[in-house]
Amino acid sequence: MTLAADTPVRNNPVAADTAGAKPRRILAIDYGRKRMGLALSDELGLTARPLETLVRTNRRNDFRRLREVCRKHHVGQIIVGHPLHMTGEAGPMAEEAARFAARVQKELGIGVELVDERLTTWEARQTITGTAAPSRRKRGPLDDVAAAVLLRDYLEQKRSRATTAGAEKD
Repeated sequence: MTLAADTPVRNNPVAADTAGAKPRRILAIDYGRKRMGLALSDELGLTARPLETLVRTNRRNDFRRLREVCRKHHVGQIIVGHPLHMTGEAGPMAEEAARFAARVQKELGIGVELVDERLTTWEARQTITGTAAPSRRKRGPLDDVAAAVLLRDYLEQKRSRATTAGAEKD
């Protein structure tokens, strides 16, 4: 699900920074009521890496911190995890994430896309258990790693669609 990308951004300081020629990154947000995991792509959109986990305080402060991250890392697109049930149905948390995504787009003036995040936290836990140093395994929240899994999957699907579209033209 993609939110409207035609939000006016003329007076938006984050969007104003996007006028430069520097390639833009994609920010992934693993939305939660208590924490938000953040992950960032490289400028070419090839790799995803965990960035940080933000502990939520209040709406104003949460958006201020997201705005700072977007400005600092030259974010040109945001994806927000859409926690659908395994059946594909949207429950209360999926609806809350969709409302949050709409607010992010309105507040930051950056295009936002909702992306199915089923099993990302499970996969993040498996990844950390199998590869991380013991200190990371004991650390607790995996929200930033879950966001990186979400972003990695999104980038792979995007490349796959581009490859398929290019093959159909030939």
